[in-house]
Amino acid sequence: MVTAREVATEPNRQAVLEALAAVADPEIPAVSIVDLGMVEDVRVDDDAIRIELLPTFVGCPALDAIQLAVEEKLAAFDRPVEVEFGFRVPWTTDRITPKGRERLRASGFAPPDEATCPFCGSADVVLDNLFGPTQCRSLRYCRACRQPFESFKTV
Repeated sequence: MVTAREVATEPNRQAVLEALAAVADPEIPAVSIVDLGMVEDVRVDDDAIRIELLPTFVGCPALDAIQLAVEEKLAAFDRPVEVEFGFRVPWTTDRITPKGRERLRASGFAPPDEATCPFCGSADVVLDNLFGPTQCRSLRYCRACRQPFESFKTV
């Protein structure tokens, strides 16, 4: 894991983004907030590091945990950190990076718009329940390997 101190002594946008790439989504720890496409803006000035994040869903229960993780990760830059969640640009599943999609698959989640089982690759899957454990996920079932799995909803 990369720490802010390892990235740079003086923060700049790239160093902050590299540090944020190590902040895992608390609900899907295999994927970072950068790979989920949640980081909308990073501003570094003499007064503070300002981060704008896009929630994957309004009312997401993980927002406080994400904010705290970002503040803790960037504290190593020894500059005040301001984290805000913005809504002027909506988060969509198109923002998930190819690396993020692969990490979702590797952790047993079907990425959005992919109707294949993350365990065996079969397309013989059915929607078991539109309502998964969180607003952003559904439950599916693979008829080929008989594994249940979660899929990220397309937004």
